[in-house]
Amino acid sequence: MKHAEKQAHTHEHGHCSHEGHDHGGSLHVHPVVSNMRVALVLNVLFTIIEFIGGLYTNSVAILSDAIHDLGDSIAIGAALVLEKQSGQGRTDTFSYGKRRFSILAAFLTSLILIAGSIVILTEAIPRFFAVQAVKTTGVLWLAIAGVVFNGLAILRLRQGKQHSLNQRAVMLHLLEDALGWIAVLVGAIIMYFTQWYWIDPLLSVGIGLFVLYNASRNIMTALKIFLQAAPAGVNAQAIVAELKKLPGVTGVHDVHCWSMDGEKNILSLHLVVNPTVDMSGLNGLLQKAREITRAQNVQHPTIQVETDGSPCHLINC
Repeated sequence: MKHAEKQAHTHEHGHCSHEGHDHGGSLHVHPVVSNMRVALVLNVLFTIIEFIGGLYTNSVAILSDAIHDLGDSIAIGAALVLEKQSGQGRTDTFSYGKRRFSILAAFLTSLILIAGSIVILTEAIPRFFAVQAVKTTGVLWLAIAGVVFNGLAILRLRQGKQHSLNQRAVMLHLLEDALGWIAVLVGAIIMYFTQWYWIDPLLSVGIGLFVLYNASRNIMTALKIFLQAAPAGVNAQAIVAELKKLPGVTGVHDVHCWSMDGEKNILSLHLVVNPTVDMSGLNGLLQKAREITRAQNVQHPTIQVETDGSPCHLINC
């Protein structure tokens, strides 16, 4: 049985390595990088247009947004570099590859979003008390262009079935910009006919709060992944309960579950079996155990088999 125990653990771990590390990551990283590259180009082009348009219309609001979009371009560029790093295969130093680089990018991008939202709020709130006139005609055309550019970038990023946390953070960047320009467009139309210039800061505050809330959620998600919190979509207790129902299983312990990048979930545990279970029965047992873990959204299970009564120092680990 000792020989069977060693073979069972080695087979399971090798199977999971082939299934998850390189092949799973490469399926969607390249489209993500391509989409982010297009979004970056669109964002940089429109940032240049904003600076020119802001100077032409003599609009401080447009120039402020141009500076904000310049920060967005830098953030998206950094996110693109880190996303490309996350698609690299595993090495001796990075045994899981660099999949968490995309989480790092999402974290940094969300921090920039939070900082930008605070700047928006600090600029918008005082304008309730010191209303400024706006040259609405030029702003209208810039707003239309802003909606088109950011809309195209968002649509490009939304292509595909899977979106990494990093990609969602970048989409939030662009959604913030698109909503901002929609607000500017609506506000410019209303101000053109009514001269109600207080509408501009009102919409800005609403957008700033919306982005602040969503960026904070992204930050918390990234922190949970870095701290190896159990993924929300995996019920470890249910897995243990199902494993204990398998014939020949006498116990389950040392259960650990975490997510590599918000998409790929990893589980490790010790499965205690009756010493009378032979190699054939053990292989069937492991197959059923893998099916149970995958039904709970675990892509990389590592199962160590132990015989009932054998010493283990990791029971309460």
